[in-house]
Amino acid sequence: MWWLQNSWTHMVAAGLLGTCIVVRGALWSSRPDHLPLCLQYGIVLDAGSSHTAMFIYKWPADKENDTGVVSEHSMCDVEGKGISSYNTNPPGAGQSLVHCLNQALRDVPKEKHMSTPLYLGATAGMRLLNITNHQASDAVLSTVTARLKSYPFDFRGAKILSGEEEGVFGWVTANYLLENFIKVSRRMWQPAGTLGAMDLGGASTQITFETKDTIEEPQNKVMLKLYGQAYKVYTHSFLCYGRDQVLRRLLSKLLQAGNYQASISNPCWPMGYQKNLTLSSIYDTPCTEKEKPSIPLSTSVTMAGTGDGNLCALYVSKLFNFTTCPFSRCSFDGVFQPDVSGNFIAFSAFFYTVDFIQTVMGRLVHLPSDLKDAAESICATSWSEVRSLGMMGKKRLVCIILWKLVDQGSDHAMLFPQAGETSIGWALGYMLNLTNMIPAEEPASHKSISYNSWVILILLFVFTTLMALVTAVCLLRRSKSSAI
Repeated sequence: MWWLQNSWTHMVAAGLLGTCIVVRGALWSSRPDHLPLCLQYGIVLDAGSSHTAMFIYKWPADKENDTGVVSEHSMCDVEGKGISSYNTNPPGAGQSLVHCLNQALRDVPKEKHMSTPLYLGATAGMRLLNITNHQASDAVLSTVTARLKSYPFDFRGAKILSGEEEGVFGWVTANYLLENFIKVSRRMWQPAGTLGAMDLGGASTQITFETKDTIEEPQNKVMLKLYGQAYKVYTHSFLCYGRDQVLRRLLSKLLQAGNYQASISNPCWPMGYQKNLTLSSIYDTPCTEKEKPSIPLSTSVTMAGTGDGNLCALYVSKLFNFTTCPFSRCSFDGVFQPDVSGNFIAFSAFFYTVDFIQTVMGRLVHLPSDLKDAAESICATSWSEVRSLGMMGKKRLVCIILWKLVDQGSDHAMLFPQAGETSIGWALGYMLNLTNMIPAEEPASHKSISYNSWVILILLFVFTTLMALVTAVCLLRRSKSSAI
């Protein structure tokens, strides 16, 4: 063992290993603690509708084709709103990223900067902007791209993700981190069952799950091959069903019902809470475009909460159309959806909403029906009680019934976790896909060489070298003797 430890020192001193170690198997245990592991890094900017988050991932360089080895190194929340909010000031979108990009300069080792891939993916906020103002959308992406290129990372592109891409990448992330694509049993790789994924963003929500049923709508079907296993996945993104856009659509329904009077009741806000709103703050989105009133959008109204859970549920139900279906079966709004199968993991705003319900309200949530019960409880809470619990913020005041989004899967368990210390969302799956870190073919059984094998090989190498030297010396002496 001493000889092996000493060999590390001599090899590093000789510059044979550089600044990090790339080896496999049990030899890790013999590596001196002061020698750093060789790591690779990747950066993904999740440009959502309400805000942007930067995630830095790391993984051992020699294990990039194994499962469960990528971890979250650090993250940074970009100050301000999402990049789509800079539609009238595109340069501001790029400038907003500077703080987090500077953090990335510190968090990623300097010698790794040029080899660290950097991506930006924009979601529903930019999809909506691209619909309403294509030129503004292009201008925002252009200034963001210029800012990202000014940093010494390996910039790989900035793009607007489709809803289906967002859904599938989130599904890949969740099941990759939970090691559901493959399991190790007796040194053999075996496929494991997957969880469905539900992602509630600011402007859209995605549902993705593996299915054996026929997928009647081609754009909802994704075929994947991961670790030699084929997966048929159903995915759909409901634009305008994200948290922020749903709230605006709900307020629009309430304004319509109140005939845009100066004072409007809101059954989804707690009794005693009120707020002044301008119509422009509700109708400045394509999600409410069809309901825009003819009166000036500068008009202001006062909305007061009444805390009526049943009436709130009635208005929420108006946001969903369960009557029209051009397929054999649908979820809502005429969107095809096969029978929901398996259990689900719900993240993004689902996670934060449920975390709030469980930590502040002390209510456990495992099923969509639990969300319904929690919503009714929040509706019955007065504004004074809300303030005493610290339940501040409009997004947390609304007793909107999120269970409607998952009502058809009410018999299926819902998980609302983060996987270890890594945030679940589409960002990791996006990076894994673009760096080809999940192989399509099944890896062979572990090829790592055990500690004993390493020792034998090293000793064999040394023995062979010594024998070669002895032979060379003998030959040299024999040659000299012959010459004499």
